[in-house]
Amino acid sequence: MSAAYSPVPELNLLKDFQDRYGYESYSQSFGLDDWNDTSGLEAGWSKDPGFLAGLLPFARATGGGSFYALWRIDDRADLATLPVIAFGDEGGEHVVARDLRELFRLLTFDSEPSIGHEDLFFYRADDEDHSAHHDTFVTWLAGTFGLTPVDDPDEVVAAARDEFGERFTAWKSRYLDW
Repeated sequence: MSAAYSPVPELNLLKDFQDRYGYESYSQSFGLDDWNDTSGLEAGWSKDPGFLAGLLPFARATGGGSFYALWRIDDRADLATLPVIAFGDEGGEHVVARDLRELFRLLTFDSEPSIGHEDLFFYRADDEDHSAHHDTFVTWLAGTFGLTPVDDPDEVVAAARDEFGERFTAWKSRYLDW
């Protein structure tokens, strides 16, 4: 195992996988970036210290620059159990998964999310080729975490929104004026 990428064991394991197989090679446009690099949040959302302290950016979500962050909804010690937020490169911020393992399952759909101001969704054409190491990633997830591929990403996103959406909207409204 390489030097720890983050304080999150699950992300450290994924980083080792990514170092072996390549950035964006196992799920369309996805790749782990520098742990807790808040420059994207500061540039596009807010420089407020409370806002920045509440989010832990960790990965690229799309080829256009959208990214994922863990939301510090509370003071839980296990960061892998925090909700995952997707921030769109053209705006929009949405709860996408209830925790990291749900995000990992979403990655098996092998499609970057479409992130707008009002909505987030995943789409994949039936005849679209998978990423080069997609099958290896799916096998790795099953062996490492006991996770199965997601059949319907909308169900995962809807469950996350149902559980955390209103709370995230209330939290972010303290920092964002749109």
